[in-house]
Amino acid sequence: MSDKVTGIPVKRKTKFVDNSQNKSGTKTDSNFVNKSQKSGQSSPDKRGNSAEMGREGNMSKSANEKQNSGVEQTTENGVQDSAGNKTEKNMSSFECSNGVASLTYSSDQNVLYYAVLSVVTVLGFATRLYKLDVPAWICWDETHFGKMGSWYINHTFFFDVHPPLGKMLIAFAGHLSGYNGTFPFDKPGDLYGDTPYMGMRLMCACMGAALIPLVYMSTWLLCQSITAALIASSLVIFDLGINTLTRYILLDPILMFFIMVSTYTLLKFLSYRDSPFSVYWWFWLSVTGVFLSCAIAVKFVGLFVILLAGYSTIDDLWRLLGNQKLPLTEILKHFIARAFCLIVIPVICYMIYFAIHFAVLYKSGSGDGFYSSQFQSQLEGNRLYNISMPDNVAYGSRVSLKHQRTGGTYLHSHAHLYPEDHPPRQQQVTGYSHKDENNMFRIKPSHYETAQDNSYPIFVKNGDLVRLEHVPTRRNLHSHREPAPLTSRHFQVSGYGHDGRGDANDIWQIVVPGAVEGAQIKVVQSKFKLIHYHVKCALYAHDKKLPKWGFEQQEVTCNPDTKDSKTLWSVEEIRDQRLPNVSFEVYKPSFLDMFIESHAVMTQGNAGLKPKEGEVTSRPWQWPINWKGQVFSGNDHRVYLLGNPVIFFGLLVIMPLFLVIYLVHSMKVQRGVKTSKEVAEFKERTFSACWWAMIGWGLHYLPFWPMTRVLYFHHYFPALLYSCMLAGIILDYIIKMLCHSLPRSLSMLVFHTCLGLILSVTAYSFYVFHPLSYGMSGPHANHPDSDMHGLKWLDTWEI
Repeated sequence: MSDKVTGIPVKRKTKFVDNSQNKSGTKTDSNFVNKSQKSGQSSPDKRGNSAEMGREGNMSKSANEKQNSGVEQTTENGVQDSAGNKTEKNMSSFECSNGVASLTYSSDQNVLYYAVLSVVTVLGFATRLYKLDVPAWICWDETHFGKMGSWYINHTFFFDVHPPLGKMLIAFAGHLSGYNGTFPFDKPGDLYGDTPYMGMRLMCACMGAALIPLVYMSTWLLCQSITAALIASSLVIFDLGINTLTRYILLDPILMFFIMVSTYTLLKFLSYRDSPFSVYWWFWLSVTGVFLSCAIAVKFVGLFVILLAGYSTIDDLWRLLGNQKLPLTEILKHFIARAFCLIVIPVICYMIYFAIHFAVLYKSGSGDGFYSSQFQSQLEGNRLYNISMPDNVAYGSRVSLKHQRTGGTYLHSHAHLYPEDHPPRQQQVTGYSHKDENNMFRIKPSHYETAQDNSYPIFVKNGDLVRLEHVPTRRNLHSHREPAPLTSRHFQVSGYGHDGRGDANDIWQIVVPGAVEGAQIKVVQSKFKLIHYHVKCALYAHDKKLPKWGFEQQEVTCNPDTKDSKTLWSVEEIRDQRLPNVSFEVYKPSFLDMFIESHAVMTQGNAGLKPKEGEVTSRPWQWPINWKGQVFSGNDHRVYLLGNPVIFFGLLVIMPLFLVIYLVHSMKVQRGVKTSKEVAEFKERTFSACWWAMIGWGLHYLPFWPMTRVLYFHHYFPALLYSCMLAGIILDYIIKMLCHSLPRSLSMLVFHTCLGLILSVTAYSFYVFHPLSYGMSGPHANHPDSDMHGLKWLDTWEI
């Protein structure tokens, strides 16, 4: 049976009955990958592990294969297989004088492993924390996420398209560092002054620095090569884009941290597949589920690492299913364990984050209008909180109408006309997501004026013909067969008339789908359509935003498709002293209702994110080629998000090179080209690891191609982490195979030269371009006196 599954080296337990020894007197293992370990012992990268660590490095000289009898091997299904005559582990012929370029593993490399891990970790923290306090003003999206952190500290409810965990962590870091949530975070460039902002930046920078050891350890778990792990982690250290992105108050360092922690714990769990249901097996499986929930609770992009975990889990279960010696009951246990830890635990944790979110944000804020009336009634300070209002709607009542599409807006109008480009020049009617007096309309019967407020109220019923008079301007809601401003296949909706008097195109019919005709219209509860009596179209609010002449509010039209389910409205607020009041508490939603509504609102908000006028955006094809970056800071301390061009352009070569190498390897295998056991196993392990990293890259990059929402360069960086892992593994493969093809006297020199060249080139390129990340001053790169002169390799770079 293969020792590798999807590139994850497998632990095997082997018991030698005859206690055979090698020349040095030390017992050896017949397996090529991780050595025998007691069930439940720590993984190879845990300090103090008494089991053999399986790391490459100094090895004894090659020993001839010895015959061993009476070997019993415990496979991953627990079945004892008779090995018969078993050969002792054959030392690699690829060893150099100190074994660094060896294709096989050794157990005496703990010191080297942890020494390299310590070095890359220190470098990671040093590059992220250096000059972290500058610039001392708001940079790019710090204005959004710093502001949201303030709202958490002040318990003020708000709307955002992302789940809450990342912003709660930012707020928590700010609270611990003494920030009281009073800084306004108005716009980029505003000075922080005495505001203690460093706590929030420090937390993000530390999470960004933690990416380096996580990439190092994850790469080692994939291919068990210190060289590959060193190269991969170095690429992350010296990439300017990752460095820049993890030094500010943003969600991206938090997201990438949880993605890489999830990756590491997943690989760690898979390394224990030969010790199923042991303590460490359960621990790493459960922890993987927790961190998967954290990843998606920061941004929905975290779904991609969940898909990666799902792929690995399905592949692992498929392998178990193919083991005919394993009972189906045992396979069922594996399935239930994975379903519980990778589905149930993440869902529970994810819901806990939202429960905390709702508990902390209990005060009314600017984002209330995106949510239903029932949701708003739970927020202190909201008009609907602990309010008593009439339960029915009567003619003469003043009401606000809320569109029932999730995250819907209020029907709104104001004393501004449509421009000449959209005749006739009547009063604008729009959708507005915030509470405002311009949202109030008076309901009137279609054929006569209402009586005075102290008269006996006549209730509005299903099927009634009504007119809606805008209270502040006293113009009626109106439609006609003129095309809408943006959606030309719909009809324009406007405000028309004077002092409440208009014409026949002001008449609308109230229709409650599924209700009996004549049923009374209830506040909040009744979901109805407003059908234009003459044009036969339904009132509708879009996601589309009007241009500046419409104050970027949402377009309201009359939809010819009256059966469209998205044309429903409800009465949220009613003012009528003639009617008895009832407590709004009767509409209180459950936690599950609020949880589901929040996700529907976030999903719609994400879909509605479109580029604003003059906004710098990018498309996925531009990201791998480093086409253009993003300005983080201007003024005299310019920070520009751009990937290290040496690393980015190098990856453009390395990734297709891997495909070519794999194709050549597959052709040789198909043609039956003979090779030694060590080389064959080395290639199998390498290519399995490369494909796993390639899948991780693809899952975090390719889904952006069909997206229509606004995208930015920073969306590529989670995928970049996997491409760095892939590059480290394939460069390690190329170097070692090159050393193998050379005489022993040259192999070590070539190995160190190649490794030193890779590390020095990436480090030097980081040094040359580091002002992009730490701040540029003086003239721009086009000017001969600029410090960046000659470094603007592409005209699209704004440096």
